[in-house]
Amino acid sequence: MSAFVTLHEKGLPFDIKALNLATQENNRASFAAVSLTRRVPTLVHNDFSLSESSAISEYLEELFPEPPVYPRNPRDRARARQVQAWLRSDLMPIRQERTTEVVFYKPTDAPLSAEAGASAEKLFTAAGALLPTNAPNLFGEWCIADTDLALMLNRLVLNGDSVPEMLAVYARRQWQRPSVQLWVNRKRPARI
Repeated sequence: MSAFVTLHEKGLPFDIKALNLATQENNRASFAAVSLTRRVPTLVHNDFSLSESSAISEYLEELFPEPPVYPRNPRDRARARQVQAWLRSDLMPIRQERTTEVVFYKPTDAPLSAEAGASAEKLFTAAGALLPTNAPNLFGEWCIADTDLALMLNRLVLNGDSVPEMLAVYARRQWQRPSVQLWVNRKRPARI
């Protein structure tokens, strides 16, 4: 989602080739020849390929700086990158119990485990500290870290889990961004 949003925000033309991760299409030799890590998303730009959403966004930011998807202020830019790395490397109980299936397909009625609840509290504390009261964005203007944070929060919000109102409002507001809506409204294969 993050790479898709970055490409749209920058107005860059691109094509999408979907892979079936359930059948491990990403582990086939043909994809391994393109993606060093066999991970999705993988951006192919001329004779260069790169995986991992935040790496893709940073690469595109360097090549195509306008319009920016990261804050211009070095400290805010570093903090945005920190937020992205943290969201992708921590909070695994939330990621496991509130997969993106609850965001893009249907909620689950399974309650959060104690471990996921503790991760949610950690998320709320950090997000609350980062987000100025009633601010629409983390750093004054939208950046790609807003999309990533909103996705993590929306794993809970869209499932109907308890989320502090300020953070739920922020996540819902971020979800309305046109580039995000393009991703949210993409046709997806049916789930069995």
